[in-house]
Amino acid sequence: MNVVAGLEIALSDCNGSTNLSTPVQLRTGLHMASWGNKSHQEKRGDIVASLRLLLEGVNVLKAPSQPARLKKNINNYLLILTHLQLSQGPVVSPALSCVPQSTQSLSTVLLNYNKLISGKLEWFMVNLGDRCISQ
Repeated sequence: MNVVAGLEIALSDCNGSTNLSTPVQLRTGLHMASWGNKSHQEKRGDIVASLRLLLEGVNVLKAPSQPARLKKNINNYLLILTHLQLSQGPVVSPALSCVPQSTQSLSTVLLNYNKLISGKLEWFMVNLGDRCISQ
């Protein structure tokens, strides 16, 4: 479901600039110790906030540079996460846990998106899987 590899290949085949017309805000970093102390709701909220911030940046890009596949992929993850039923604890509103950085490089956007999907989201799913196995 992660389209980053395909987008990176398409980007390398482009002869044009990989600079975006508008800066995109990105959240970076994963501190494993603090991540492990968060509830499932907090983890989901953190990932949703990161995805929404990235989607806002992708939405303001002007065509034809707007990566439509990336936008669709982000929306798919948002749909899954926002409709995920978590039985324990109160609902936590998505919140940014760090100061976002700004970039106009599509390569940097794709790199950070890949880190989000292969980092926080995968760790979140592993945690949920462990919870299912123990029940």
